[in-house]
This record gives sequence, C-alpha cells and structure tokens, in this order.
Amino acid sequence: MVGIAAAALIAGLVGGGAGFGGAYALLDRGSTSGTALTATPASATTTAVTNGTVAGAAATATPSTVDIRVETGQGTAEGSGVVLSADGAVLTNNHVVAGAAGPITVTLADGGQHTATVVGTSPSYDLAVIKLQNASNLTPATLGRSQDVQVGQQVVAIGSPQGLSGTVTTGIVSALNRTVSVQGEDGSGIVYNGLQTDAPINQGNSGGPLVNLEGQVVGINSAIATARQGAGSIGLGFAIPVDQARRVAQEIMSSGRATKPVLGVLGGGGGAAGAESGATVSQVQAGSPAAVAGLATGDVVTKVGSATVSDFSDLVARIGSYAPGDKVSLTVKSGGTERTLDVTLGSVVDNGATTSSGGSTGQGTNPFDGRSPFGGN
Repeated sequence: MVGIAAAALIAGLVGGGAGFGGAYALLDRGSTSGTALTATPASATTTAVTNGTVAGAAATATPSTVDIRVETGQGTAEGSGVVLSADGAVLTNNHVVAGAAGPITVTLADGGQHTATVVGTSPSYDLAVIKLQNASNLTPATLGRSQDVQVGQQVVAIGSPQGLSGTVTTGIVSALNRTVSVQGEDGSGIVYNGLQTDAPINQGNSGGPLVNLEGQVVGINSAIATARQGAGSIGLGFAIPVDQARRVAQEIMSSGRATKPVLGVLGGGGGAAGAESGATVSQVQAGSPAAVAGLATGDVVTKVGSATVSDFSDLVARIGSYAPGDKVSLTVKSGGTERTLDVTLGSVVDNGATTSSGGSTGQGTNPFDGRSPFGGN
C-alpha cells in the first residue's frame, strides 16, 4: 500500500558524520604501498559550472537553501527552507515548524547558524515564513513561474534529507496539477494542487526548493508517497507550485497572515461504482460566490477552468490553486445538461487547514467534515 507522507525528519535517524568519517579512515588504511598517488588539478575550463546543467542549478540554488531544526515536545524535527530576503526571511513548510516547542535553529549553506521565529503560517497550503535573527547579506532564491513548468523537464531538489544538508538530487517533472492529500500536524487534512516529480525526496527535504536547470525555484518540496510507514523515496514526490508559494509568502511577509480563496459549497462525489465523475454539490452557502454565480444543490462540477475535476478533493485542490478575487470558470452538469459558470472567488484568513474525515471521497459524503473548499463555511 502506498501512502502520502510529509517529508520532514524526526532527527536521530541518521548518525551524521560518524559513518562517513569511518569510511574515510578505512580507505586511508587500505594503502600499503609506499607510492604516493597525487591528484592533478582540473583546468579552469573543466571546473567551471555550466549554466543549464544540474551542477549549474545546484551552484545557483544551494546558497539560498537552509537547514531548519525545530525543538518539539517529542524531540527534534528537521526540514529545509528557501531564503526569500537578504535580511533572513525564509520560506518552509508549515509542518516543519508547526510543532515548535522550543528554539528554531537555521543553518545556512556556509555553515552559519541563526535562531529564527515564525512570522506566519498557512496551514491550508502547508507553508510558513520564518525570520532569522541578526541575519544580513543572505542570498535570496530566484523564483520561477508555474506557467513555465512543463512535464518532462529536468528539475533538481535541494535540502537536508535524513539530516544530510546540502544534498542535491535530480529527476523530471512527472505531472502537473496532481491532487495531493496529506494529514496536517493537527490531524486535519491538507489538499493542494501539486507538482509531481521523480527527483528523490526524503524526510528532511520538506520546505526545500525544487528548481529548474537555471536554478529558479519552481516548487517547495512537501510530501512523498511511500510504500510503507517510514520508508524513503519511491520516485513519487510532490511540491507546492511556486506561484502558490509566492503569493502566500508575500502575504505573510507583509501582514503576518495569509488568505485563501472561498467558493462556498459542501459536497462529495467520485469513488462510488457507477458514479458520475465530478464533485457533487450537496449544499451551497447563501450569499457565497458559488450562490451568486448560480451554482445549485445537485450540480456536478466537472472542470475548474480547463482542469478536470474527478471528485471533491480535486475541486478543493483546483480552487486552492487560485487567489482570492480571481475569476474562474466552472463546468457544471445538471439534469443531463452542461453549462459554464463564472465565479469570482471570495477570501478568508487562513487560520487552519480544511478538516478531513479520513480522506473519503465517496459519492454522497463530505470528506471535509462539513467545511466547504478553502474556508467557505
């Protein structure tokens, strides 16, 4: 059975440098000859990092990637983060810092350490911004654009898997607009419209960047699918698209809080044998954006924009990929007819993730415990 898990690390699983030190000593003792083997320095032309390569991407993005250690009530958790400003604003996953019960320690790529505080969080998007104390002259990451990301393009993941900071792995973008459902730190459900990659991502990569070959951030690594509890990468990693991350981070940095879009419906749909594909609306809130647009009980939403909706989780993810105030088109079926509705999404402060009742998306059920997509209740 494959499960989706957040990619944070509970420290102590890997013994840091001791294993590597032992390997080095073993190699050193293996030489019994009196002959010295010398290394010839490579020429400047062979050591120069080439733009558009994995090495070039790593050289560009690694200085903007940090290791984050959080003291929790159960021990120490570890994740990664992306530098947003020269004075120490860092973007990471909410699940990396949500359990903080003590100091948050951030280690820079050059080894420097700073204590950090939480500026604000967005549980629904699993994002948070922290601020390093007494930081200056840091190297902010360059953020790309989600519209430029293509399936099949090569990407690079950077972070601290299993506590091994500065680790670089590579793969491709496997899929776009993948509905990702994970359990939040408080037991609530997090559903987002994710970017899927086969670049190896493991526990500890959470909050670190997924970058293109120019070193531009295209996603924030957040979750992995595993074959069993506690297992590592099986080539199914998920990242929060950079456009979502940018909007949320900007809001937190400017006001200390983030907003999320509101549609204003309850529903279910998808999963039952013979059921019509789509999200079935069981209730429309009076005065909500959905009501104003003409969405009605019994309607089945099959598309948001050009993106297909197979069930209610898809609807939550698709709506969440927009910003409050955006106008979106819904393709709706009812009574054998199909129509298109234009909806201007509302806004609410993101104080918590949408609650999940075990992830069920069967027809006639509401997998979000009576809460509508992204705060519409």
